[in-house]
Amino acid sequence: MAKHLDLGLDTFGDVMADGEGRPLTHAQVLRNVVEQGVLADELGVDFFAVGEHHREDFAVSAPEVVLAAIAARTTRVRLGSAVTVLSSDDPIRVYQRFATVDALSNGRAEIILGRGSFTESFPLFGYDLKDYEELFSQKLDLLAALLRDNARPGGQASPEGVSWQGKLRPPLAGQHVYPLPESGTMKTWIGVGGSPESVVRAASYGLPLMLAIIGGSAARFKPYVELYHKAAAQLGTTPQAVGVHSPGYIADTDEQAREEFFPAFKANRDRIGAERGWPPMGRDEFEREVTHGSLYLGSPETVAAKIVRTAQALDLDHFDLKYSAGPLAHDKCLRCIELYGTKVIPLVREMLEG
Repeated sequence: MAKHLDLGLDTFGDVMADGEGRPLTHAQVLRNVVEQGVLADELGVDFFAVGEHHREDFAVSAPEVVLAAIAARTTRVRLGSAVTVLSSDDPIRVYQRFATVDALSNGRAEIILGRGSFTESFPLFGYDLKDYEELFSQKLDLLAALLRDNARPGGQASPEGVSWQGKLRPPLAGQHVYPLPESGTMKTWIGVGGSPESVVRAASYGLPLMLAIIGGSAARFKPYVELYHKAAAQLGTTPQAVGVHSPGYIADTDEQAREEFFPAFKANRDRIGAERGWPPMGRDEFEREVTHGSLYLGSPETVAAKIVRTAQALDLDHFDLKYSAGPLAHDKCLRCIELYGTKVIPLVREMLEG
């Protein structure tokens, strides 16, 4: 039997445009994201994740609040972050907030931890970027201890509680943290954008690996998957699921998908690129990413075939499509979600089983 592949959706709560091209308010974008998550649940999508940013062009700065709103209106879709910027957060509060979402959703919460691709949260919350590496390393160690030692199945506290000591905060000694997840823990991924050290770190904690592949061929990440399994074997941990997050968009035809998505994708890419010294993106670069890179764009048949190729090349357990892009309109996002749930997911399942 073919390996099961979970199929999910991601959004960063990009600030969309209205019918006249004007940006929507953050409040309206947040309401739209909830509607998108509800539709994903209705259509049988496995997973729906929202990102965390602290910028004007993204509306979601508190993903757990948005996920709780979606949880209250859904019954089956698993709900997660994409990603939680652990370096500038408190691991105990992250645990508590996701345990709350887990309770409200009847055990559907998942955490994807990462450093984030932006650094606005560091000065906002009073952290020094010179501590970038140590902040993530120590906070991950504390969160891993909470996930491992705080609770037992059935929503019961562990007898010992959590004991932990590091350099960046006072130690814990037999501490219990509430609320307690009913299953005893919550699925927690390590998001990796291209660092071998992060791959090894995920293996060392026995946590699932989520690869953020946003450009170039997905096959070039095969050595990271192999490293994850090799590191787990050497460290004596059990390798967990491997997933991929990549951008994309679905319309009825390949040409329609290109014409609808390109203006919004370029606007988003050029705005961020201007901050980082990148030249504006041309149509040729866009087309290369569609044809040879990690932009999953086109008709349902085209997108499904590309997802299958990536899943087989990397031996994946999970694939997430980041469907939002800058000012891309809400109705187009809804149509993309509809095609993903009704067309792409069945096609992928059929191809993998065949």
